[in-house]
Amino acid sequence: MGTTPLMTEPSALTDLTARQLLSGYRAGTFSPLDATRAVLARIEEVQPRLNAFVRVDTEPALTQARAATERWHAGEPRGLLDGVPVSVKDTLLQAGGPTFKGSNTTEEQGSWSTDCPAVARLREHGAVLIGKTTTPEFGWQGVTDSPRTGITRNPHDPARTSGGSSGGSAAAVAAGAGPLSVGTDGGGSIRIPASFCGVLGLKPTYGRVPLHPASPFGTLSHAGPLARDAADAALLLDVLSGADPRDPTALEPLPPAHSYAEALAQDASAGVKGLRIAYSPSFGGQVAVHPEVAAAVRTAVSRLADLGAYVEEADPDFADPVEAFNTLWNAGAARLVQQLGADKRELLDPGLRSIAARGARLSALDLLAAQEARIELGRRMARFHQRYDLLATPTLPITAFAAGRAAPGGSGPHRWTGWTPFTYPFNLTQQPAATVPVGADTGGLPVGLQLIAARYGERTVLRAAAALTEHPSS
Repeated sequence: MGTTPLMTEPSALTDLTARQLLSGYRAGTFSPLDATRAVLARIEEVQPRLNAFVRVDTEPALTQARAATERWHAGEPRGLLDGVPVSVKDTLLQAGGPTFKGSNTTEEQGSWSTDCPAVARLREHGAVLIGKTTTPEFGWQGVTDSPRTGITRNPHDPARTSGGSSGGSAAAVAAGAGPLSVGTDGGGSIRIPASFCGVLGLKPTYGRVPLHPASPFGTLSHAGPLARDAADAALLLDVLSGADPRDPTALEPLPPAHSYAEALAQDASAGVKGLRIAYSPSFGGQVAVHPEVAAAVRTAVSRLADLGAYVEEADPDFADPVEAFNTLWNAGAARLVQQLGADKRELLDPGLRSIAARGARLSALDLLAAQEARIELGRRMARFHQRYDLLATPTLPITAFAAGRAAPGGSGPHRWTGWTPFTYPFNLTQQPAATVPVGADTGGLPVGLQLIAARYGERTVLRAAAALTEHPSS
C-alpha cells in the first residue's frame, strides 16, 4: 500500500466548501450538475485506495443534481443546500437502498423505504445525496474497519487509519468527495476521524439533531456535521436541527427558532474577543499527549488568545469516567446482540461480540451506578462552565496510527477508549464539542483541537471554531 496523499488540487470544484458552491450556483459560474459530476469523478478516483463509501448513488445523484440545476436556472432554489453534494454515514437510514451498518448480519433485501430525520431534512433542503459512507459494525469502535466493508484509510496517508466510527464520512470530506457529510458520535465517532483526517467535526448537544431509530448505545449517541470549516458546519446544523415526531428527545421546534449560520455571521466581527477559555493540555496530567500534538494544540490556543480570548490553563475537575462509559457502552452492545439470532451472532466482529458479552454480565445496579457517575460528571462540567465559556483540549493525544489496527501499536492501550480519553467524557455529559484541524505532525498527519461548551452552547463552539479556521496558526 502506497503512502501518496489523496488530497484535492487547489481551485477544483471538489475543493470548494458548500457555501462556495452555493455562491457559484447563484452567480451561474457553474451548476449543481457540474459540481456533482466533479464529486462523483473524485469518488471514483479515491475509492479504490480509501474505501470511504459503502455505495455511491451515481444515477440518483445525477437526477437530483439536474433537478437542482433547473431550479437554480429558474431562480427558485429549494432550501439551504440546493444542489450541494452530501454523503451520509451508513448507520443512518436512507430510503432507496439498504443501510448495512457495517454488518454482515444486515440483509440487503427489503423495502428500505424510510429516511431517518437527518436524511429527510437533507432532501427537504435540496441536497444531492451522493452515497453512504463506511462505518465499523454498528459504529462500535474508534476505527472504521468492519466485516462487511473492510478497512477505511486516511487521505493524508492511506497506510494510516481514518479513525472512526464516522471514518468514511471524514475521509470523504478530506479527500474532496463532497464538502459535507452527516455522521454519528457515541464516544467521539465524529471527532476522532475528523481529527485524524484534518476536517471539522461537530457533535451537537444531545437531541439537537433527532435520531430514528434510536441508537443501540442510547443517549450517548449524537448525530452531526462533518465539514471543511465552521461556517459549513453551521449551515448543515441548520438543516439537521429541529423536532421530529419519531424522536421524543429532540430539543427544538421545526423549523428551529434560530439559525446557527446567521448567528455565526453576526459573531464574525467580534470573533473570540471576551470568551473565557480554559485550556487543559492533559486533563491535569491524566493523559500522555504526543509532543507534536501538544505543541500544535498549544500554538492554536495561543492564537485564540491573540485574537482576544481570555485563556487560562485549567483542568476540569473529574477523574477518567471510562468505567461508567464502558458500562453503558457494553450494555448497549449486549442489547444489540441480544436481538440477533445465534446464526447471525457468529457473523459479528469478534471485538463487538467481546464487549457485548461483558455487557451481558452487567447488573441493573451496575447500570444505575454508571448513571449516577454520569450525572455527577454533568454537574461538575456545569459548574466548570459557570466560570469558562469553553474548554479547549487536544481532540486526541496522537495522530493517525497504522490502518488495520484497533489501537496504536507498542505497549499502549488496546481498547479504543484507551486512546480517546478527551472525547467520550462529553458524550456522557451530552455537551456540544467540535474538533478543528490546527496543524500536522512531521509526517504530515493532522492534529485536532477540541472545543467544548456547556449544553446548548453550539453557537459558542462554532464561534471559536470559525476563528481558528479563518485565522489558522502557522
